Amino acid sequence: MEHKIPPAKDRISRLSEKKRLIVISLVLAVFTFIVYFQVTQNEFINLDDETYIINNKQIQNGLTVKGIIWAFTTGHAANWHPLTWISHMIDVQLFGLNPGGHHLINVLFHLANTVLLFFVLNRITQALWQSAFVAVLFALHPLHVESVAWASERKDVLSAFFWMLTMALYASYVSRPNYGRFLAVLLCFALGLMAKPMLITLPFVLLLLDYWPLRRLERNGPAQGIKPSLKKKKREEIPAISEPPDQPATTPWSSIRPLLSEKIPFFILAIFSSFITYFVQDVAIQSYKSFPLSVRLSNAFHSYLIYIVKMVWPVNLAVFYPHPGSWPTYRVLVSILTVILFTVQAFRLRKKYPYVFVGWSWYVGTLVPVIGIVQVGIQSMADRYTYLPLIGLFIIIAWGLPNILKTWPYRKRVLIALTACCFLGVSLLTWRQVGYWRNNLSLYNHTLSITKSNFPIHITRGQAFFKLGMINEAIADFNKAIEINPQYDFSYNNRGSIYRFLGNTKQAMRDFDRAIDLEPREILGYYNRGLTYILLGDYQQAIRDLNKVIELAPRRAEAYNSRGMVYSHLGNYAQAIIDIDKAIELDPEEAKAFNNRGMVYGHLGNFTEAIKNINKAIELDPKYADAYFNRGIFYHKLGNLQQVVSDLRDAARLGEKAAQNLLKKEGLDW
Repeated sequence: MEHKIPPAKDRISRLSEKKRLIVISLVLAVFTFIVYFQVTQNEFINLDDETYIINNKQIQNGLTVKGIIWAFTTGHAANWHPLTWISHMIDVQLFGLNPGGHHLINVLFHLANTVLLFFVLNRITQALWQSAFVAVLFALHPLHVESVAWASERKDVLSAFFWMLTMALYASYVSRPNYGRFLAVLLCFALGLMAKPMLITLPFVLLLLDYWPLRRLERNGPAQGIKPSLKKKKREEIPAISEPPDQPATTPWSSIRPLLSEKIPFFILAIFSSFITYFVQDVAIQSYKSFPLSVRLSNAFHSYLIYIVKMVWPVNLAVFYPHPGSWPTYRVLVSILTVILFTVQAFRLRKKYPYVFVGWSWYVGTLVPVIGIVQVGIQSMADRYTYLPLIGLFIIIAWGLPNILKTWPYRKRVLIALTACCFLGVSLLTWRQVGYWRNNLSLYNHTLSITKSNFPIHITRGQAFFKLGMINEAIADFNKAIEINPQYDFSYNNRGSIYRFLGNTKQAMRDFDRAIDLEPREILGYYNRGLTYILLGDYQQAIRDLNKVIELAPRRAEAYNSRGMVYSHLGNYAQAIIDIDKAIELDPEEAKAFNNRGMVYGHLGNFTEAIKNINKAIELDPKYADAYFNRGIFYHKLGNLQQVVSDLRDAARLGEKAAQNLLKKEGLDW
């Protein structure tokens, strides 16, 4: 069979196009890596990174079968995103808890997303330079720093990776429709939902791409629906069209209906993901009740406008923007009118400039899950929410500027100059923004310098100060948080914990009482007050508070563990064993529970069982100083003096003061 050889000129042209694609992709990747490289020197932050990675036992164990099962069955941190959990496990498997490795993987995903976005846009529009411009803005815009520089936001870059892959596979499916390609698109979309449920808007975006640039809604456009390629019939690739005709064909319902039917499986997956998300975030979204619908709608319109402002002028970016409760009426009216005006204008231009309609609809639609109508948390907006939505506005800019300047005599030079200035400007701003994420204090100091009444960040910085041993600074931050918002129970819980640490139990009790008064259904206040009663030796009051914790949260292992130790102090060893057994059942990875159960068995005189439990505690936490010390005591009871000395030395090296004193008293080196 003879193959027709294309003319040499066409072959050279195709080769040249491939070279341009490769060169542009390499330039995008290299410059993005240079701008973001410093993030590999950054530390974890105590905002979510501790919950997601540092103190998450399932993640700390690396990639295990048990961990994978947990990832698919947990709603930990009010999220169901199993692929994100698994990616964190792989990071720990590769890098341990070294933050540089975790940050590097985020950067690599961001690079992959950038290159994929460029390739997909170029394929479906055949507009090389516009596609490259969108990719540059996506790669280097400062608003995207939060998604890349924050280890806990792996879900952003990972889900975006599957978003880009889904679009790429969809473009392939549209060019040659068959069941295999369709299932590949659907599978990739499902994987994206398992990385972050924000991808529920992707079917809507695929419909927008059907309108432009794929032009699948035209009466005589590409075939609608799935056509299995069972016949050995030669198929031609359907060319993407970047510039619509002056008189585009109408789009009757007969053309739209097959495309909607085609997306039904995607919408089913999206609805299923939404249901799971609502279920696991039930506690987190309770905060919406404190904001009336009118306030939430006002904030939503305001956020739509502010995101655009920050896109154009990306300065004063913060990790947390406090919710004001209500915005000034004039700002709300301006926001509503602006969004309505832009929406009406985009619809009017849908035929002549379809990229305006598609880009604006992309921006508005993809922000819907996070715009605050269903309020999750107490922030008014977040930079990370713009990671995918801004692509829509970037498309409008990339295709709109050449059209605006098409009559200018120096159009090409102006476009090159604007692109160069934009490239340089966003690169410098992003480099600076990445630097703010170096550690807790640099990030929070910057945030507090550019925001007002930001009591959540005062709380978070106070926690960071406490871990650094800067007690006075921590108390000052908690005092400031209470001054800004005296109705927030978490501030009192944090300040009370520090006072308890300092031995000021009287002030600690006042703070915990206040926290409980503010939120009588919140377990943290009861738990903290119960621990304080234990320090005071008031075991009956401690049991009452711990009972309340268990009533409100019957699966809180630490409550059973603490109550078990209280019963042990009261000499009720049988009940102590029952409670600690329950704690271990709920959390079999908790070393303290095994150590405590060992201590109870020791009180019962069962030193063999005591040592067995403490061995398990040391296995789970090899740096558990108290466990070594306690095991040494029980070995002494059994007369194993050699093991006693060994355990006391291990405990002393890990900082156990009692072990150090004993060894000094006996004149032994440790």
